[in-house]
Amino acid sequence: MSFQKNVLKLVPDEEVERICNFIQNQTFAMKRKGAVIGLSGGVDSSLAACLTVKALGKDRVFGLILPEKESNPSSKELASHLAKELDIAFEIIDITSVLDAFGTYGKRDELVKKVFPDYGNGYTLKLTLPPDLLDRDALNFFTLTIENEKGQTSSVRLKKDVLNGIIAATDTKQRIRMIHLYYYAEKMNYLVCGTTNKTETIQGFFVKYGDGGVDIEPIAHLFKTQVYQLASYLDVPEAIIKRPPSPDTFSFFVSDEDFFFRIPYNTLDALLYSWINKVPVEEICHELNLSEDQVLRAFRDFRAKHKASQHLRELPPSPPG
Repeated sequence: MSFQKNVLKLVPDEEVERICNFIQNQTFAMKRKGAVIGLSGGVDSSLAACLTVKALGKDRVFGLILPEKESNPSSKELASHLAKELDIAFEIIDITSVLDAFGTYGKRDELVKKVFPDYGNGYTLKLTLPPDLLDRDALNFFTLTIENEKGQTSSVRLKKDVLNGIIAATDTKQRIRMIHLYYYAEKMNYLVCGTTNKTETIQGFFVKYGDGGVDIEPIAHLFKTQVYQLASYLDVPEAIIKRPPSPDTFSFFVSDEDFFFRIPYNTLDALLYSWINKVPVEEICHELNLSEDQVLRAFRDFRAKHKASQHLRELPPSPPG
C-alpha cells in the first residue's frame, strides 16, 4: 500500500488494551504494587495517567505535581483537575526551594547577564530554534529571548558555552522531579511511569536521568498525533488536549515547535514516520503537498537530532568482557 497521510490513525480500543496489558505485565514483572506518575498538566502525562489507572486501578496510582516558580500556573491547575477526575491520590510539591538550594536559577541567570546585563527581577526568558524549517533552511542554533516588565523583548543568538550552561541549569528541573518520583515510588513499592512519546524519543527531546529516568514508557511507541487520538478516546479534559504543548521550563512561554521541533506536529509526525520507514520521497511530496526540498530538509534535521541524541536512548557504554 502506498503512503497516506492518515497512516498514523489508530484503532483506539485495541491500542488501549495493548498498552494496559503492557503496564500490568511490567508492574507484575517488577514486583511492584502500583505506579507513580508525574502530572504536568500536558496531554502526554495525562494520557499516561489515564492508561495507568485503567490498567491498575485508581487505588494503585499515585500522582505527583511538581511545579516551580517559573512553571505556568495552569500546569498545576490542569494536573490537579485531572487527578481529581481520575480519583487518584496525589500530592503537590513546589520544588522551587530545592532548585534554589542547588543554584539552578542563579547559575542560569549569571550566564544570561553576560549577554543581557540588565536582566533581573521581573524579566522572563526562553530559548528558541529558527522557525519554519519547511520554508527555509537554517542550522539548529539557539536564540535567547528576554522580556522585561514593559513587554519589551530582546533576542540574541547564543554562543555554545553560554547555551550549554543555560541548558545544564534548566535540565536540573527535570532531574529534581525525577528524584521526587523515585522517592515516592521506592517508599510505596511502586514503579515510575514515564510520559515520553515517540516523536520526542526518536529526536531526543527529553532529559537523561530527568523525564527520561523512569521504569516504563507506555506511550513511547506513539507519535504525538497518536497521543491526541487516545487522549480524546479516553476523555482527557478538553482544556488539556487544546493546550499548546510546551516544555514548561522557561519563564517566558515557548512551544515545543519553537523550542525544538521547528515543524507543526501534524506534518512532523507524518514526515518522521516516513523517514523511519523509508517511504519514497515522491510519495511523501504527493501526499503531504510538500516539495522535495522541504522533505529532504526535514530528513536532514531528523538525522542530525537522532544521531546527536543516540546516547540518550542507550545504556551507558562499557568495555566488552
